[in-house]
Amino acid sequence: MKFLLIFGSIFAPGLMFFVMKIKPKLRVVFNICAIVSALVFGNISSLAIYEIIKDKTVFMTNIHGIFLNPLFLVTGSYLGIYFINRMVLWMVDEI
Repeated sequence: MKFLLIFGSIFAPGLMFFVMKIKPKLRVVFNICAIVSALVFGNISSLAIYEIIKDKTVFMTNIHGIFLNPLFLVTGSYLGIYFINRMVLWMVDEI
């Protein structure tokens, strides 16, 4: 599993980079997915923190319960891959 996570974090941004070079219109799709992911990720985070503050249960296990939400994990992983891809694009533009 660790291998898949590390391999995916290297392979997926590279794949996105080459797909965008072949089909530039997909850049818009990737950007829209990043915007939606950021909204979902941020809203899940803020709602979880709000619940903890409202219930006055500031325990580490409560805040870490957010990691059990699959939507939180999927959107966070897409944002990580997307940001690595953007850094690759910035690097290529500077060369």
